[in-house]
Amino acid sequence: MPSFSRAAAAAWLAFLLAGSACAGGSQPVAPAKFITIGVDLPLTGSEKRAGLSTLNGINFFVHHHQTLDGFTIVVDARDDAGGGVPNVNAFIANPHVLAMIGPFDSNLARIEIPAANPAHLGMVSPATSSRCLTKEPFLPIALNPLRTAITCKAAGLPSPVDLRPAGVNNYFRLSTTDDLQGPAAADYASSRLHLLRFAVLADREAYGQGLANSFTARFNRLGGTVVDRQDLDPSNADAVTSFLQRARHDGAQGVYFGGTSAGGGCTPRSLMASVFGAGDAAPFFGGDGIALDPACVHDAGTNVAGIYATVPAVDAERLDSAKPVIQAFKADYGRPRDFGPFTLAAYDATGVVYEALDRAIKAAGGGVPNRVDVVTQLASTTRFQGATGSFGFDTAGDTTMRIVSIFKPAASRPMSSWTWVDAADYSTTLPY
Repeated sequence: MPSFSRAAAAAWLAFLLAGSACAGGSQPVAPAKFITIGVDLPLTGSEKRAGLSTLNGINFFVHHHQTLDGFTIVVDARDDAGGGVPNVNAFIANPHVLAMIGPFDSNLARIEIPAANPAHLGMVSPATSSRCLTKEPFLPIALNPLRTAITCKAAGLPSPVDLRPAGVNNYFRLSTTDDLQGPAAADYASSRLHLLRFAVLADREAYGQGLANSFTARFNRLGGTVVDRQDLDPSNADAVTSFLQRARHDGAQGVYFGGTSAGGGCTPRSLMASVFGAGDAAPFFGGDGIALDPACVHDAGTNVAGIYATVPAVDAERLDSAKPVIQAFKADYGRPRDFGPFTLAAYDATGVVYEALDRAIKAAGGGVPNRVDVVTQLASTTRFQGATGSFGFDTAGDTTMRIVSIFKPAASRPMSSWTWVDAADYSTTLPY
């Protein structure tokens, strides 16, 4: 299986730095010029499978594009288990690292951006979606039922400007932002399922409350009614059952949940069976905190049918532009687990970095560009043609391809795949 692993990258880089002093004509000759791309992903722990399949997308691109403008491209992939910042500091200390891909998680991005920003190290994330990494407010006025903007600080998060001490953006991402997830679910529930009345619950975290509020505002705007809204611990069976009974009495036809599987977010779906009846008749919606997660299916028990969850990214497997890449990838990587939800996003993230490096190298007259110039070129990305589609970055570093995909579990077995059912495209018009 062609793969440039972290160990191989480290060994290759050590060889490059050591030079080619070994005697004998049969010894490999180090390339005269090389550029390193740092990678920060979860390669161990609970997100290992997602992290490794994402890394595969990076390695696959580099394997098939090993040189760029006379430079050999080296991947230095590091596990973010130590918190991510040590990895960023290592990249900064290595003058050959001109950009990095990652992180995978928004919480890590909040501590990594301030570390990378003063060094002008360009970061391209295939997966993070928290709005406050790039934009104020946390929730726009039109997505808050109270009709006021919720600032990042009010949501308990740092403002984007606080993450960038150098005053210039160095962070770019391929996933769209969380504030669009609730509207996408509302659009589907209203226009596709023709539902008019919903109950909405959320955990007590900013992420979940943001999703719940944005769903509520959009559903109301579409002519629907949210009959009950409450924040509670989704694993508290008595409190959830009481909420569901009240919602049923008030005419709710479905339930939206803002939160994550880690907090027992799909337990209410199991409890809905005894209140609303099992199956599709009363659907259960949520965001990427529950999507594609075996824990959600496990907690839903026998009431898996009728679960819908949003993911703030395009489903590449449905795109004609991605089919040749997927076919070639699977020819190189034979195991199903090698391909994951963000493999092609990582593939395109690497392509974006290559294009920025190419322009920066040419601007430097064929020499090694500096990191500032690489960031400038990343920011100028407008019409990148990738496997996942055509996109650029706006002035905040967010993708201009604002697509939210909707999935449902394919079966009641926790490790079963999820099936794509629809997508909302807000690339041209925002839902507020």
